[in-house]
Amino acid sequence: MFILTSKNSIANHFIAELRDVKIQQDSMRFRKNLERLGEVLAYEISKTLTYKSTEVETPLAIAQSNLLNQQPVLVTILRASLPFHQGFINVFDKAENAFVGAYRGKHNADESFEIEMDYLASPDLTDKTIILIDPMLATGKSLLKSYQALLKYGKPAKVIISAAIAAPEGIAFLQEYLPEAELFIATLDNCLNEKYYIVPGLGDAGDLAFGLKL
Repeated sequence: MFILTSKNSIANHFIAELRDVKIQQDSMRFRKNLERLGEVLAYEISKTLTYKSTEVETPLAIAQSNLLNQQPVLVTILRASLPFHQGFINVFDKAENAFVGAYRGKHNADESFEIEMDYLASPDLTDKTIILIDPMLATGKSLLKSYQALLKYGKPAKVIISAAIAAPEGIAFLQEYLPEAELFIATLDNCLNEKYYIVPGLGDAGDLAFGLKL
């Protein structure tokens, strides 16, 4: 598992601003910081992909460049992931994209919940690398359900999950039920609270990016 904040970098500032209750009031700034984290994590992921030697003609000679063997498919969990996804597509600018409408259903009396899904659009995923993108990895249930639903579009060769903020409980869940997935997260928080929200976290990423939902 890759954790971006295991080493200090400018990304610490992006995460701090995402958390800050005063700066959060600027939704444009919030979206931009998610986009920036997406770009940094996409760059780190790119180091793990396969490349092939390619000739590139310059005005003076032929240059050898190692270029991606295959672009990944970027899978975004709506709606909170949209600015995070923008960072990834800024880096993987020739990637195909898939979109999943997965969200928490109504909470039960014990605060448990089921994952609802009402939208799914994807290209063929057969033998491709897919990157599942979700800014908040809390329980991991929505990511697992999204991946299982996507399998009707083909079995990918490689599965990568990327999140801005993750909880240990969600990491453990995915390692148990989706062990083939490689995890790339910006930072790992303390725990989930009784309502299954990440602590210290940042609040509701979708609401902060796009406004309160009914």
